Amino acid sequence: MRGNGTILMDKLSRRSFLRSSAAAAAAAAALPATGLATPSQETGKPSPIKLGICSYTFRNFSREQMIGFLKQLHMDELNAKDIKDHLPADPAGEDAALAAYKTAGIKLHAAGTIYFRKNEDEDVRKQFEYCKRAGIGVIVAGDPTPETLPRIEKFAKEYDIKIAIHNHGPEDKVWPSPLDVLKSLKGMDPRMGCCVDVGHTVRAGTDVVEAIRQIGPRLFDVHMKDLTDFTAKESQVNVGDGKMPVREIFEELIRIRYGGFVDLEYEVHGDDPMPGVIASIAYMRGVLTGLGYLTAPQE
Repeated sequence: MRGNGTILMDKLSRRSFLRSSAAAAAAAAALPATGLATPSQETGKPSPIKLGICSYTFRNFSREQMIGFLKQLHMDELNAKDIKDHLPADPAGEDAALAAYKTAGIKLHAAGTIYFRKNEDEDVRKQFEYCKRAGIGVIVAGDPTPETLPRIEKFAKEYDIKIAIHNHGPEDKVWPSPLDVLKSLKGMDPRMGCCVDVGHTVRAGTDVVEAIRQIGPRLFDVHMKDLTDFTAKESQVNVGDGKMPVREIFEELIRIRYGGFVDLEYEVHGDDPMPGVIASIAYMRGVLTGLGYLTAPQE
């Protein structure tokens, strides 16, 4: 019997795939000429932007189903979260997940969002041990208070793991904008930094491109999404169908020599995410192609 993931993929019509290809072509065509035709191995440059995906995108699906989706997407970089069985917090469950990802050729570059519930060494160390076991170098932190930051900084130094504090928009009274995070990091260890969620950033009234410029070397992760209305969380759409300045975001990331990942975090259509995910990734790859860069997969 086939799993739900296979059945869901079968539901994707030829039209969905054609739309995703059209999205990539439209993204490339919308950009200024770079002197290159469609980049090839001979004419193109390797993309300096690394694309990944947040496992939260597949929050309603098991690890096995998610791995099947990633293979369909030709994606092998994951920002994992302790949801479903994606990356369980208990060591035995985590070991099983890591073995499955290794077998599938999937690499984990970040974990989160991870929540620091208590300003206590034992609780903070537990989160770092979780990521150390997985060989993960970036913790996307969801809710640390300013008072907790010195304690987290101590463990970031001890474990040599980066902390990327995730902003959550106007509903977040502590970290609505990544610039609010940046202010609190002044003078702290360089491993203390930001995860810019572009959707929450624009909803906080912050210019996302300018925020990336200001954060610079403290930017450790980017969560990509798109909105048709920068004041409405509910207006999320496929990347490329909204108002998000994706090209300008990529150009600024390239300018600051950003070394992390741009992770698609698709939060709509939780029970049927793949059509939107396919279109979103195709659009991002299309933007990079239009900028003259090679993007995977080369088919």
